[in-house]
Amino acid sequence: MSNFINTLVNTLNGYLWGPIMIVLCLGVAIIYSVVLKFPQIRLFKSMVHYLTKGNSSENGISSFQGFAMALGGRVGVGNIAGVATAIFYGGPGALFWMWIYALLGAASAFAESTAGQIWKTEDNGEYCGGPAQYIARGLRCKPLAILYALAAVVAFGLTGPTVQSYNIADSMRNAFNVPPLVTGIIVAILFAAIVAGGAKRIGSFASYVVPFMAGVYIVLMIVILGANITRVPAMFGLIFRCAFNKEAAFGAIFGSTIMWGVKRGVYSSEAGQGSGAQASSAAEVSHPVKQGLAQAFSVYIDTLVVCTATGLMILCTGCYNIVDGAGNALVEALPGIEAGTGYTQAAIDTVFPGLGSAFIAIAVLFFAFTTLLSFGYYAKPNVIFLTGDEKKAKIICAIVVGVQVIMTVYGSANSSALVWNIADVGVGLIAWFNLLGLLFLVKPIAALLKDFEKQKKLGLDPVFVPEDCGIKNAELWHEITNEHYSDLIAEKNRVMGAAESRKD
Repeated sequence: MSNFINTLVNTLNGYLWGPIMIVLCLGVAIIYSVVLKFPQIRLFKSMVHYLTKGNSSENGISSFQGFAMALGGRVGVGNIAGVATAIFYGGPGALFWMWIYALLGAASAFAESTAGQIWKTEDNGEYCGGPAQYIARGLRCKPLAILYALAAVVAFGLTGPTVQSYNIADSMRNAFNVPPLVTGIIVAILFAAIVAGGAKRIGSFASYVVPFMAGVYIVLMIVILGANITRVPAMFGLIFRCAFNKEAAFGAIFGSTIMWGVKRGVYSSEAGQGSGAQASSAAEVSHPVKQGLAQAFSVYIDTLVVCTATGLMILCTGCYNIVDGAGNALVEALPGIEAGTGYTQAAIDTVFPGLGSAFIAIAVLFFAFTTLLSFGYYAKPNVIFLTGDEKKAKIICAIVVGVQVIMTVYGSANSSALVWNIADVGVGLIAWFNLLGLLFLVKPIAALLKDFEKQKKLGLDPVFVPEDCGIKNAELWHEITNEHYSDLIAEKNRVMGAAESRKD
């Protein structure tokens, strides 16, 4: 049975993660970057600004909590074990292609989170939304929306939890000799307890844990780079040579360098998957672009900061293995150690002997656990979309949480290769459907950004009125603005009326 599952999963990944997927991921990111004139770069100041602005309401979480929840989903084992896997199969140059995807993919994250806000709905007093809603209501393609929702329930309810729980259990076993199954059961119980509290409890938990752990992780990277400062120039030289096929020793894996860099960039940052849009849809903001900018910044934190920290620690200490497509060793600095958390643990141990295993175990616990919590929320909007019935959705959501609990335990006791491959199937499915949807939503997203920037130039705090941007099927926004932002609407009408009078 195990061999059958491995064969099936590998076959699916071969189709889902072929060259076409890489072109699609990069293509959508490039299209949005060019059409929107690189908002992820020119509006960087606004990205930081809107992280902390805005308060929660009875219906939605704060902008920062939405950011933290999405960042909790983005910052997970992909930032530690995923980077190691990319280096193992793609060499040092894979890190460069992760950077490239982050810079471009931030535009995809901006677009999907803005779209999630535009076409969000309300369920049981809470905002919810995501790709299923914006594909159905914005693109008006319900069959594709249904496919995304089904794939998302599979990805977040069935395949996603396995890789998170495996890496938590693996790191706890390495550091503290805790049996994986015991770790899996404890994590599953804690997961169920917090997810039961809904989006607000998840957002609150993530807003405390994620920034703290990310900060500690960055400080550790700086210390390790400082201890290996003489190796740093050569390390960056190696990264760039490998990224452009200028290192003869790794020429045979150049294709894998790009593929694994983008693949792990997509997995870690989630830009293009649409998952971050589900967290951003729950936020209370006056204009969708505000949350889109905040979510674009989360891609930078995830990949350019946390993933880079892992990659640089591994590479500057030389604690990694690399294989070619046939599995032959090109570099074997850590014999017998699988690609995963072990690389980072070994890197830390070179500077702080004995600390690596314990620190990474704790970091993985928090990073992966917040990702699990995000998965607990992400499945919900898709179940609601598929059922269209509050009572049925409540029952099915409870069943999905039960499945997530089971898969959390299951993943903790399985092999690294299997759980990563299972997770890649889920990510591949939702990325395909979401990216296809985003391809046809460029026009409304561009209209929203133009409206936002127009209001900013007039000195206004931007507020969204669907008709002003030619947006349809966004009826909830009339209720939102009337209830929370009537003063902003009045100020907008006054300033724009005065501007029109001056023109006349």
